[in-house]
Amino acid sequence: MDALSVCRRPGQGACWPRPRPGGRTGPPLSSLADAGLRPEPRNRVGSELPVWLLGGGSLRRNMALVGNGTELEADEDIFEDALETLSMASRIDMATSSQHCSSFDTKQASGQHRTSAVKRSPSTKVDLRSCLEECTVALNLFLSNRFTDALELLRPWAKDSMYHALGYSTIVVMQAVMTFEQQDIQNGISAMKDALQTCQKYRKKCTVVESFSSLLSRGSLDQLTEEEMHAEICYAECLLQKAALTFVQDENMINFIKGGLKIRTSYQIYKECLSILHVIQKNKGGQQFLNEFEGGVKLGIGAFNLMLSLLPARIIRLLEFIGFSGNRELGIQQLREGALGKSMRSPLCCLTILAFHTYISLILGTGEVNVVEAESLLEPYLQQFPNVCLEIVAQEIFRKCISVQEEWKQFHHLCYWELMWIFVFQQNWMEAYYCSDLLCKESKWSKATYVFLKAAILSMLPEDDVEATKEDVVTLFRQVDGLKQRIAGKSIPTEKFAVRKSRRYSPSLPAPVKLVLPALEMMYVWNGFPLVSKRKDLSENLLVTVEKAEAALQSEDSSDYSIDDECLVKLLKGCCLKNLQRPLQAELCFNHVIQSEKLLKYDHYLVPFTLFELAFLYKNQGEIDKAIKVLETARNNYKDYSLESRLHFRIQAALHLWRKSSSD
Repeated sequence: MDALSVCRRPGQGACWPRPRPGGRTGPPLSSLADAGLRPEPRNRVGSELPVWLLGGGSLRRNMALVGNGTELEADEDIFEDALETLSMASRIDMATSSQHCSSFDTKQASGQHRTSAVKRSPSTKVDLRSCLEECTVALNLFLSNRFTDALELLRPWAKDSMYHALGYSTIVVMQAVMTFEQQDIQNGISAMKDALQTCQKYRKKCTVVESFSSLLSRGSLDQLTEEEMHAEICYAECLLQKAALTFVQDENMINFIKGGLKIRTSYQIYKECLSILHVIQKNKGGQQFLNEFEGGVKLGIGAFNLMLSLLPARIIRLLEFIGFSGNRELGIQQLREGALGKSMRSPLCCLTILAFHTYISLILGTGEVNVVEAESLLEPYLQQFPNVCLEIVAQEIFRKCISVQEEWKQFHHLCYWELMWIFVFQQNWMEAYYCSDLLCKESKWSKATYVFLKAAILSMLPEDDVEATKEDVVTLFRQVDGLKQRIAGKSIPTEKFAVRKSRRYSPSLPAPVKLVLPALEMMYVWNGFPLVSKRKDLSENLLVTVEKAEAALQSEDSSDYSIDDECLVKLLKGCCLKNLQRPLQAELCFNHVIQSEKLLKYDHYLVPFTLFELAFLYKNQGEIDKAIKVLETARNNYKDYSLESRLHFRIQAALHLWRKSSSD
C-alpha cells in the first residue's frame, strides 16, 4: 500500500453516510403494510413521576412505565416518553449455557430460513434462543451485502420477536437516514414505532402503585426475567434510533423536545441495564444468553459515553445538570470489550469504534486518528466478511467497495465522497470534479455542500478545462443558497458556510468577486491538512499552489475582500509550512492573520481557527502549557463566527488529550 493509502486510510470528510441515487433497489418501503408491520393495541400509560423531578439517582430503576392490561391510546409519544421505575432483582434466575456467533454460510443460512419460515405459523411465539439465532443470520446477511435477504428474513416475525423487530426497523431506518427522503424518514419512524410496540410486549409490567412504591423504597426488588432484560436493551436501541429520526423529520421545536426526551429515556435504560449486569456478574449467577445482553449494554453505554465526551465544555455542563455524563476512556473500553466479545452486537461495537477513529476524530477532533487499533479490530471481520462495504470504507479500497454490492447505492456515494477528497489532495481537479458531479446528481444528503464543492473544484481548473465540462461556475455558486436545508430546526453549519461564501457571486453585485482557493479552503474546513502531512510531496505541491495565489493577490487591485483573502491564503500557507516542519515560517503566517483581526470584514472565523493551528504548532514544539492557553483564548474570546461548533469540538478534543498528557 502506498503512502497515500496510509494517509487516506482513516477516512476524510464525510461525517455523515452518503445516500443513494434516485433509483431504488432492495425492498420497497412505500408501504409498511406489505412488510407485515401493523400497529397493535398498547397498554395504557399510568401516571408517573418524571425522573428529572426525582433527581434520577443511580439506584433508581428508571424505565418506561406501562399499566396493567388496559389499552393505550394511539398517541405513541405518550407511550414512549413516559418514565417509570422498575426495581432490579438482587439476583436473576437463569439457565446455564452460552451462545456464540459461529462462522457463517450465507447461502445455506438463507435457505434454512426459507424452510423455517414455511414451517412456522404466524401465531407461533418465538423463543429467545430462536430469535437470537435467526437475527444473527440476518446480521451476517447484511454484513455480506445481502440487504434484501436480511430484510426478508426479519420481516415475517417483526411483530412477534423483539430482536426481529429491532433488526427490521434498523435496516428501514438506515435506508431513511441514507436517502434523506421524507417518505423514507416517515417509513422509518413508522417501522420504529411498531418495533417499540413489539419490544414493549416483552418488558416488565407493573402497576402504578408498584412503580411509585419502588421510587420511595429500595426494598422489595422485583425480578426481571432474562427475556425482560433483553426487552429493555432492544427498547432502548429502538428509542434512540427513533429519536434520531425525530430530529430530521421536521424542524419544529416540539419534535426537538420529543427527540431529546427519547434520548434521555434511552440513556436511563442503558444505565439501569448496566446495574443489572453488575448484579449478575457479582452474584455469578448462571444465565443462558448473558453474552448477548452484555453486548447490548456495552454497545449502548460505550456509544453514549463516547458521544457525550466529544461535546464542547459548555454543552457538557448543561447536560450534566440534567443527568448526562460522558467518559471517553470508559466509552472506548466498553466498545472495545464489546467488539472483542462473541455477541451479535460485536460487529456493531467494532463499527462504532471504527467510526470514532477514522471519521469522528478527524472531523470533530484533532485529526490524530488511531489507525493501528482500527486495523486490528477490522482484521477478524474482514476475514469473515471480505466484501462488507461498511468496513471496506475504512480501508482505502473505495473502488472495491463500490463494486462489491449494488443494492444500496448510498454506500457508493460515501466512497465517491472519499475519492473526491483524495483527488483534491492530489490536486487532480478533473477527477475530483467527476466525483462531485456524481454526488450532485445522485445524492440528496447535502445538495448545497455538493454544488458548492463542485463549483469550488471547477474554480481551480484553467478556463479551457472548465469550458470543456460545459459548466457555468457562477451559476453553480448562485444555486447554493436555494439548496440549503434544516435539521432539528437548524441549518447545517457547512451549508451555512457555503452559502456565505457564495454571496460573492450574488446577482445583486455589480460583478462576481472570485473566491480565492475555494477548494483548498473547503479542504481545510474538512480537516484535510493533517492527513496531507503524511505525504511531504503533496504538502509541497499544495504550498506551491498557495504561494501562486498569494502572488496573484498582491498584483490585484484592492477590494472589500482583499484583507479576508490575504488572511485566508496566510492560514493555508501556514498549514502547509507546519506540515513541512517549518515552524518559524508557519508562526509568522499565523501571527499575520491574528494581527489582522480588526481588519477582517467577512471571514471572521479565520482568527479563532488560526489560533487553533498556532496552538498545535506550540504543542508540536513541546510547549504544552502555552498551547493550552492559546486554545482557551480561541474558545473563550470569540463567538458567532462560521463553523464555531466544529471548532469547539476540536478544541475540546485537543484539551482532553493535552491536559491528560500534561498530568501524566
